[in-house]
Amino acid sequence: MFERFTKDARAVVTGAVEHAERGGAQTVDAEHMLLALLDREGSRASFALAALGGGQWLESVRRALGEARRRGGLSQAEAEALAGLGIDVGEIVARVEEVHGVGAMAGDRKDKGWWSGRRSFSRGAKDVLERALRIAVARRDRHIGDEHILLALASRPGVPAEVLADHGVTYESVTRVLYGGGEAKAG
Repeated sequence: MFERFTKDARAVVTGAVEHAERGGAQTVDAEHMLLALLDREGSRASFALAALGGGQWLESVRRALGEARRRGGLSQAEAEALAGLGIDVGEIVARVEEVHGVGAMAGDRKDKGWWSGRRSFSRGAKDVLERALRIAVARRDRHIGDEHILLALASRPGVPAEVLADHGVTYESVTRVLYGGGEAKAG
């Protein structure tokens, strides 16, 4: 599959691994892929993000991803659902961090030297790559670009899609910018 990836799409995958390494994460997650996409310049995905106002909210997206990681990967919607059951995720995070330190629920290791070898991709990250392939095939594109990864992230339930949607970036809005019209949701 990776032989069909464009240079920009490969850069996103490589960047996701680098984000995971810098954060001390054991696996590369979908959130790392989104962070790597936000780093890109001069690509189709960066064009789409800029057209949707990305220059104004990129740092806000990075902060929102960090907050979700602090909550142990729970999306804001999941935290609100738990609040409806009387479970205050913010209070749980505060108590855990009080005992174990800030970021304890993120699952990242503070000791950066603990890992040797390659980081594996989480089920969520693999799902993003598979969706990107399906989206490219459905569009009859010959290659998988970073725009297909962005569309996959926006179409898959979870923290990246929620954070993007909070900033006006949805599968439909990206499709409109890239292809000039709406279409059925892939995946």
